[in-house]
Amino acid sequence: MNRRHFIASAAAAGLTCLAQQPPAVPDAIKKLKPMTDGIQPITADERHARMEKARKLMRERKIGALLLEGGASMFYYTGTRWTQSDRTFAWVLPAAGEPAWIVPQADQDRAHAAIQFGTDIRVWTEAEGPYRKLSQLLNERGAGQIGIEERVRFAVFDGLRKEMPSAEFNSGDPVTVGCRVIKSPAEIALMQRANDITIAAYQAALGTLHEGMNQRELSANISAAYAALGAQGNAMIIFGKYTAYPHGSIQPQTLHEGDMVLVDDGCTVEGYQSDITRTTVFGKPTARQREIWNLERKAQDAALAAAKPGATCESVDAAARKVITDYGFGPGYQVPGLPHRTGHGIGLEGHEWTYLVKGNKTRLEPGMCFSNEPTIAIYGEFGVRLEDCMYITADGARMFTKQSPAIDQPFG
Repeated sequence: MNRRHFIASAAAAGLTCLAQQPPAVPDAIKKLKPMTDGIQPITADERHARMEKARKLMRERKIGALLLEGGASMFYYTGTRWTQSDRTFAWVLPAAGEPAWIVPQADQDRAHAAIQFGTDIRVWTEAEGPYRKLSQLLNERGAGQIGIEERVRFAVFDGLRKEMPSAEFNSGDPVTVGCRVIKSPAEIALMQRANDITIAAYQAALGTLHEGMNQRELSANISAAYAALGAQGNAMIIFGKYTAYPHGSIQPQTLHEGDMVLVDDGCTVEGYQSDITRTTVFGKPTARQREIWNLERKAQDAALAAAKPGATCESVDAAARKVITDYGFGPGYQVPGLPHRTGHGIGLEGHEWTYLVKGNKTRLEPGMCFSNEPTIAIYGEFGVRLEDCMYITADGARMFTKQSPAIDQPFG
């Protein structure tokens, strides 16, 4: 799922306070050792190969140039990290010719330090703005049809089309998604490390559960575990009846005997994400809790079995959903039941194309990566989500992590 929802709700509930001292780090977390040794970043050769694949896709779709702003796709091709601001910083990949950068004068020194590929760097001043320089570049490269990637802001698109009223614009997503949706062995390895670190952080932090614990304390323990393991990450924490809400609640929550405990999110390794959810119970589970947990595990197993090369994304969702509706929940996306898609793509972003959801007829291919998380939500009672990420191979789907075997054994 997505940490941003929890951060916003936590702030609204007053769960964070700058004046408070952070709780002491438990000894079990202090003893953790970094797990980031030996990580192999994406090589320059691989990034060049990505650009060439993008150009091939552009030629097939008659796109003359691809326009990107700062974000995951820019990082994917160039290794350059840049946060979007009111000053346009853009990269243009032409179908033929040298790629080029459009950078603001105020940031040119920082831009030169950040840019790893390409020497054609065009600086725009506050007086002239970025769009004339950008239009000149696109005309020089004979762009013709210009592909706009999905994260390019409307203001940038609007400014450019006013400068180029006769130009043809189209979505650049078939290019960026067409490249990014298939992960290389190097990407799979980085995602594997991120998943391994997340499991280690969760395992250490869930050992600190105690009566009266609040969400902030458990979240802080997970963040401390990530830091000790050498990664950046955090977690959404939900207790009790609020576990029925996929993104939690703004209500402050305190842990009590018999409460369900849901921990969700992940960390980043060289930009690549993990996304794992574990649902367990604090104390002895009831028969009802165990029954619904087991149903959730069967649904997750069904999605894993259905995720084979050639299968459609919607068929994976349908396989998980059938287990839940056969039990009597639903139907469809109704609650009690599974109120959201079974999974999302994952890679440089926690949620990215493509999605395991009804209506998506995209066929699975080796190298695609997804979350597998068919939540069961029962409002007013509790919810269960088991989320492990999987990657598609020629022989079927494989999990990055071992699935939970039982409600009281979140890690086996």
